[in-house]
Amino acid sequence: MVSDLHRFVDNKRIAEAIARAEATTGASISVKIAARTSGDIHAAALRAMHIHGLTRRPERNSVLFFVVPSRREFAVVGDTVAHERLGQETWNSVVAIVEKHFRAGDPTGGLVAGVDEVGRYLMRHFPLAPPSGA
Repeated sequence: MVSDLHRFVDNKRIAEAIARAEATTGASISVKIAARTSGDIHAAALRAMHIHGLTRRPERNSVLFFVVPSRREFAVVGDTVAHERLGQETWNSVVAIVEKHFRAGDPTGGLVAGVDEVGRYLMRHFPLAPPSGA
């Protein structure tokens, strides 16, 4: 899912990165750019996961990149099973990759690199199931 990215990043490159990553895993990856939010960015990201239905997947393995340009903040959050399986070291690594690009003024590159990185981890923990009857 890509929403309201046209003002902040290259929507097409983000969508391509998500499609590329999701082609290798049974997990779901989304990016949400919020005009504004109040309170803790991590809590806002978790609320956004719920609002956008990412917590309704039975596998509980969705990941959300939540960006608030007006606050110059972002969070990367996973649903319960994704969060547990990937572990804090992985989340820290993904955040560091995105942050490096954001600080360099390349938000598109940051999100693409972050999606690529989390996709590699999700592929290990949640490989794409073969189609039924295959």
